[in-house]
Amino acid sequence: MTQNTSGSRLFEATRLGPLPLANRLVMAPLTRNRAAADGVPTPLMATYYAQRATAGLIIAEATTPSAVGQTYANIPALYTDAHVAGWRRVTDGVRDAGGRMFVQLQHGGRVGHPDTGGAVPVAPSAVALPEHIHTADGPRPSVVPRELTVEEIRATVADFAAAARRAVDAGFEGVEVHAANGYLLHQFLAKNTNLRTDEYGGTVENRIRFVVEVVTAVAEAIGPERVGVRISPGVGVNGIEEGDTEELYPALVAALAEREPAYLHVVFADPEQPLFQEIRKLWPGALIANPALGWGGPLPADGGRAAGERLLAAGADLISLGRSFLANPDLVGRMRAGAPLNAVREQYLMYTGGAAGYTDYPTLDGDAEAKSATSVTI
Repeated sequence: MTQNTSGSRLFEATRLGPLPLANRLVMAPLTRNRAAADGVPTPLMATYYAQRATAGLIIAEATTPSAVGQTYANIPALYTDAHVAGWRRVTDGVRDAGGRMFVQLQHGGRVGHPDTGGAVPVAPSAVALPEHIHTADGPRPSVVPRELTVEEIRATVADFAAAARRAVDAGFEGVEVHAANGYLLHQFLAKNTNLRTDEYGGTVENRIRFVVEVVTAVAEAIGPERVGVRISPGVGVNGIEEGDTEELYPALVAALAEREPAYLHVVFADPEQPLFQEIRKLWPGALIANPALGWGGPLPADGGRAAGERLLAAGADLISLGRSFLANPDLVGRMRAGAPLNAVREQYLMYTGGAAGYTDYPTLDGDAEAKSATSVTI
């Protein structure tokens, strides 16, 4: 039995700065490892994103702004003309399907490996990732990264700005700066990965400096209305221990607000958490909230709709969902109608390449037999 939920605020048309959005549902960035070995997006990626163009906004997967910033194999990039051309095919397909699209810019920092990127990874300090890392040849022990010099930090800031300009050339509406989930920008924020004693380490003011400089440079390159920032307060993925989360994020959010980017994207947002409430008060612009839906376990039967409604009631403007969009190309239509949702298939299919578990999830008007094999009922 289905339940009509079309009156939900999730399905209201809205705006993100000057950009009109058909609804408040955002497809969160999801690493899927379907790019070519050189980082050029593939035609299969164009199909995948166009299938999901009914999202109010798509934020394309983590994309490296430089060769040294590469995290895993077959990650897309944005530092050559070939990368721009490949992404242009993707954005053209999404736009033709009526969608809007940003791209996430991510430098892996210590989350990288010479077998993947061709060089020793760099980081704020020479502190290795405390776990193995996946490469094209399987898991490998992490290596100790090389500490960035101040000159290299400035060059990395310039890499982000250049990648942002390329993103606009590739047809994206804007970019999301990835300062979350244990990658390079988050490594500068956290006490256990940033042991520096110069102007980029030590105090909260110093540890937020690199993130603020990257966002400032990107905003100057393409305009603040085209820029978003993703943060993950208190999230310890990739060995991160921030040490002073409650002090760190109010300072960071206040500094970022002065640059007036289009949005702030909070990972694993909890409307009951005092820090989330404080961030909402401090942030004057659009807030995208990504609800905590139990990563590593099954999704709730409603795909996160109820959690999204709670976050909207708590002051969020847009709701981002990842795995729900992965398994349901027509997620917006399914949620609007209260229809059954496809279950996410085995996790390894997210990263193995090819169409399986990527572009072959059925839609409501697709093959009934395939639907019945992969669906759960709300």
